[in-house]
Amino acid sequence: MTTGRTATEMTSGRVWRKPPFIANPWIRYGLIAVTLTYLYWAFSTLPFDWARISEGLPRAAKIFGGAFPPSFERAGLLWTGFKESFQIAFLATLLGVFLSIPIAVMAAKNVAPKPVYLVGRAIIIISRSFHPVIVAILFVAAVGFGPMAGILTLTLYSIGFVAKLLAEEIEEIDWGQVEAVRSVGAGYLKMLIYGVFPQIMPRQIGLSMYQLDSNLRASAVVGIVGAGGIGGTLMNAFGRYDYDFAFAILLMIIGIILVSEGISGWVRKKVW
Repeated sequence: MTTGRTATEMTSGRVWRKPPFIANPWIRYGLIAVTLTYLYWAFSTLPFDWARISEGLPRAAKIFGGAFPPSFERAGLLWTGFKESFQIAFLATLLGVFLSIPIAVMAAKNVAPKPVYLVGRAIIIISRSFHPVIVAILFVAAVGFGPMAGILTLTLYSIGFVAKLLAEEIEEIDWGQVEAVRSVGAGYLKMLIYGVFPQIMPRQIGLSMYQLDSNLRASAVVGIVGAGGIGGTLMNAFGRYDYDFAFAILLMIIGIILVSEGISGWVRKKVW
């Protein structure tokens, strides 16, 4: 019967044990104690209104009960709202990915000089600093209600996500391919086209498809504050207590995301 010990361990009498993540026991147990203390303090100071929660459970059951079965009777309204959401998400993804490529090159320290690198990172940080709903409120105030505010909001949202991950992908490329391109006299632009972009292309396509999925979901959220799309229809359905129609909208969003995920996987396999 095997004991799981190696021959060296059996002859020496010693058993190998995985070292702890933090070697110093004072620091290790101190962090555990601080974490447990903080969790106790956080939960004990949160203003939980248990009476309100108990009263809200029957209302939640009523909402979920009213959502079944979903109603597709107003399919025309549903399709109109979703079509506008898809247009917003598609245009925002297209613009966001197009703008993310040069920003990612600027934010990759192995292909950009230090001042350009700092500017690129600053753009990414600013794009990622605010939730899309906050940005949507600002753009609604600036350009008015409608899809234009949604497109601008999700374009900025796309830049913050795609440019950051593309910049990290560029920093991890195989530098040998870049040196091979440079050795035949290629300039900076050709170095990017033939040495950098082919290595990040599968990742870029995957990020673009994921961002389209994310923008479809986000378009439903920003629409609640007046930035166009299916979000306004969803908010109106909840406001009229049409929970069955609201559930139909949610099911349609889930279905579209599933189809988009399948297409994304197929495209990545073909490119790779």
